[in-house]
Amino acid sequence: MARNEETQEEKRARRAEQQAKYDRKNTRQVVLKLNRGTDADILGRLDATDNKQGYIKRLIREDIARGK
Repeated sequence: MARNEETQEEKRARRAEQQAKYDRKNTRQVVLKLNRGTDADILGRLDATDNKQGYIKRLIREDIARGK
């Protein structure tokens, strides 16, 4: 079947596999487990932030810059 004859499901599956291949090569996932009781202040700040990933990355980069 030619590429332009692919069904929508086949296109989605192909895109998902391409994304998974990119992710395996270029990304790494880090998981953070927080306690609702003892880390409530952190969770509150994260909940109030629209871009959690950007916020955390900025804080880490600021810390790195201070350490140089």
